[in-house]
Parts: sequence; C-alpha cells; structure tokens
Amino acid sequence: MSIKMKHICCLLLSLFVLTFLTKGANGQTREELERNQLHLEREIRLTNELLVETQRTAEVSISQLVMLNNQINRREELLSTIQNEIRIINRRIASLTQSIEKLENDLGELKESYAEMIRLAARNRDATQRMMFIFASENFNQAYLRMRHLQQYGKHRRIQAEKIEESSALLNEQLADLERDRNRQQALLARQRNEVRELTVEKASQERTVSDLKSREQQLMRQLREQEKAAQELQDAIRRVIEEERRRARERAEAEGRVTTDMFALTPEEQLLSDNFAGNRGTLPWPLERGVITSHFGEQPHPVLPGITISNNGVDISTSQGARARAIFDGRISRVISVPGGFYAVIIRHGEYLSVYSNLSEVYVTEGQHVSVREELGIVGTNQREAKTNLHLEIWKGNDKQNPASWIARQQ
Repeated sequence: MSIKMKHICCLLLSLFVLTFLTKGANGQTREELERNQLHLEREIRLTNELLVETQRTAEVSISQLVMLNNQINRREELLSTIQNEIRIINRRIASLTQSIEKLENDLGELKESYAEMIRLAARNRDATQRMMFIFASENFNQAYLRMRHLQQYGKHRRIQAEKIEESSALLNEQLADLERDRNRQQALLARQRNEVRELTVEKASQERTVSDLKSREQQLMRQLREQEKAAQELQDAIRRVIEEERRRARERAEAEGRVTTDMFALTPEEQLLSDNFAGNRGTLPWPLERGVITSHFGEQPHPVLPGITISNNGVDISTSQGARARAIFDGRISRVISVPGGFYAVIIRHGEYLSVYSNLSEVYVTEGQHVSVREELGIVGTNQREAKTNLHLEIWKGNDKQNPASWIARQQ
C-alpha cells in the first residue's frame, strides 16, 4: 500500500473510531452526558438548599427524609453519568494514542521520502545537467518523456510537502485533543471521588433519619391519615368542579344550538385551546421558577412505614420559601378553593383539560379570570412545623388523572 493510501485510510479509520467512541453504553453521546451532568448538579444544589431549610426545625421530619432520598437518587444518577463519561474518555484516549502513533510513523515515512527527493533534486539542480539529460535522448519521443518526467517529479515533490503539512496539522490537532481529554479525565475522577464521599455521608444521615422516624410510627400514621383526608377533600372538590363545568358547557351549547357529544361541549375556541394544550405535552413550562419533584405520580411505598403505600394524584414539587406558583398554560380560572391547613388551590381550565395548583398561602387570581402561560397565581405555602414548602400540581383530562411529570418540560 502506498504512503498516500495509508495516510487516507488512517484518517478515515480515526474519524470512524472517534465517532463511535463518543457514544456511551446506553447510546448517549458525550455532549448529552455532560448536559445531564449539569442538570443533575443544579438539582443537587437546589435540594441541598431545601434540606438546609427543613433541617432548621428541631424535629426530624418525613420531609427531610424525602429530600435525602431524592438527593441520594440524584447523586447516584450523577455518579453513573460521570462513570459513563469517564469510560467514553478512556476509550477516546486509547484510540487517540493509537492514531497518534500511526500518524507519527506515517509522517516519519513522508519526511524520509521527501528528504530523498530533496537529495536527488540537489544532485540535479544544475539546469545544464537537466538539459543534457534531455538532449542525450535517442529520439524525440524519449526526450519528451524525460522532460515530462522532470516536470512530474517537481509536482510530486510539492504534493509530498503538502501532505507533510497536512499530517503535521492533524497530528498537532489530535495531540491537543488528547491533552484536553486527559485533563477532563482527571477532573472527572476527582469529581467522582468527591461524589462518593458525599454519598457516603448522605446515606449515613438517611439511616439516622429513618431510625429516628421509626420510633414515632404512631405519630407518622396520624400524619398520614390527615394527609389522605386532605387529598380526598381536594379530589372531591376537583370532581365537583368537573361536573359543574360539564353542566355549564352543556347548557351553553344547548342554548347556542350546538351538538353536546363531548365531555365539555367545547366551543371552537375552547377546542383550539384544548388541542394546543395537548400539543405541548412534554414541553409545558414548570409551575415554579425552580423546584425539585419530591413525590411522584401514582402509588409508592411510604418512606418509613413498612407495608404502607402512598397514592399521589399529581406531583409534589419542593421549592424555597416565598416561591410563586405560575400557570403552565393559557386558560380560565375555574375555581379558587380552600384546602385543609389554611391554604388554597387554584383550578385552571384549558379546554377539556384542568391544571390544579394546591397548597398556596396567598392567591393573586379570581374565578373567571383569564390567565396567560407563566402568569403568577399566588405564593406557595410553607408548613412551619416541618419548614417544608411544597406545590402540589395535578393535571386532568376530563375525569382522567394525568401524570404531570410527563407534561411539563425537564428543567434545564
């Protein structure tokens, strides 16, 4: 194989291998892993701040344990992300090292070949000698071929010099990439060691918190019953709102001579709003400027009480004191209702969809008011006993409860 072909093959192989090696085991690219790492780091920082707030109370609470559990899960996920990126970088370093060695060998061959050309050119640099070489030909055809040979030889020498420059530039570029990867590798390894230390501390704190809470099972059972009662009252209120909205929509449609076949007998404008809401599934803005989901949709085991499950019709988002709830989409305020604990819930209708914002200590909106996406609805309430500030968010499509986490966008 010629030096030129070897050079091209080396370049193509390097590009293919490096492209392949930028993917992690689960198909994520290095850039995706870095973005995920930044997201997890921001969430961990916010959870740390919220933990500090909850730990101001003298009493160890379920809220602290929930925060710790969330923090441990995020840190374990961050560690996994770091480890995946380290594996990608290690493979890149190995590939770059191999590619650099091959480039250095090929460059050495190119330079040796070029040096031989220079030596030959030096021996034949005299114009008289070149002319004599041509005139010594036996016939015109041979003279022409010798002249073409001298021209091609000079052109080949220029091409060889260009290839040396290209190879040198590629080699320097890959050396710089290798240096950057090694620096990134060392930074990630240091970060990994630090995260392992933090995780160990958090797990020890988790064990102490669980032990403390288990000694107060009767108190926890009372709190759980209170929470279940409050949740049921909210669900009953939401269903009453749904039935009332359905009745009003049906009466309005009948008065206007429209067909009442769907749940809410939507007007064309309401149908458009409903379709737009559905079309933004997964990209709706958060109902808070910042927060962490600490209780997910559906049933999950109680963090302390064995054999007890907790049912959540929405998600609970922990945030800092004084945070303001925001509408996740355009709509009309359907109801503002009181909920147990001296707080309020705001229900917004978006066509056939409802969004519910519960646990507000102060409300800025009134029934019938039209609100825009991200418009502030009120201040999120704080449980002073536990120093816990949570917004409860629910999304309904008719009578069907939806998982809000699948509707709102992931925080960046």
